[in-house]
Amino acid sequence: MALGIFDSGIGGLTVFKSIATRFPKLDMIYFGDTARVPYGNKSPETIVRYTLECTKHLVDNYKIDALVLACNTASSHALKTLHDEFHIPVLGVIDAGVKNAVDVSSNRKVAVIATHATIKSKSYNKVFQLMNADIDIVSLPCPLFVPLVEEALIDGDMVETIVRETLKPIKNIGIDTIILGCTHYPVLKSVIAKVIPNVNIVDSTTYIVTDVLDLNINLEESGVRKILITDESHAFNSLKNILVGDIDVEVIKL
Repeated sequence: MALGIFDSGIGGLTVFKSIATRFPKLDMIYFGDTARVPYGNKSPETIVRYTLECTKHLVDNYKIDALVLACNTASSHALKTLHDEFHIPVLGVIDAGVKNAVDVSSNRKVAVIATHATIKSKSYNKVFQLMNADIDIVSLPCPLFVPLVEEALIDGDMVETIVRETLKPIKNIGIDTIILGCTHYPVLKSVIAKVIPNVNIVDSTTYIVTDVLDLNINLEESGVRKILITDESHAFNSLKNILVGDIDVEVIKL
């Protein structure tokens, strides 16, 4: 048995790293759908179908006893469907980000940056409402950030220019907190902090470990680490080495 971690591509490795560091003996299987990334510009129906296919592979072949949807887009659209279909605990990454934003925001004005699909789903707004949080939410899609990360373009003048221009609408509107509403975005955290300094930057990958503790799964196993992808990706391997080190990557076909 193991904990499955799923993302549309490379971004979920930030979640994988956080959980692996906190629970070194936990068996973990990562699945990145690199053949079909990005998910953020696809329809809800397609997002659900892709997520179901990848989760089925993890359940059928690795007998995972819980799943972390390390993808905000999949968390926004497929969470309930996965619960109903596979009858295992499934964690999304949205709740963790919202809880932390509520804790750290002083002026109660928060920006959510994410993919088009996540923004359109209003998933963050719904969680804020469920928490009865008195927060003024500003949402901004950042569709170029995922392709940057998927190509391992994470610093330099070009990247800074793209980040600066993308975030211009939220720079001078009084926000004190930014939620990184996509697990690819923490890779760009230092650039985002440079472009919009003196704000809290909430990265749900840091806080998901608390939710993993609540799953009541066996955290003392063999420390097995596997990474699966659906297509060859030189950039994936480069960033994988930076984020989680020398773990073998297997290309699988669904």
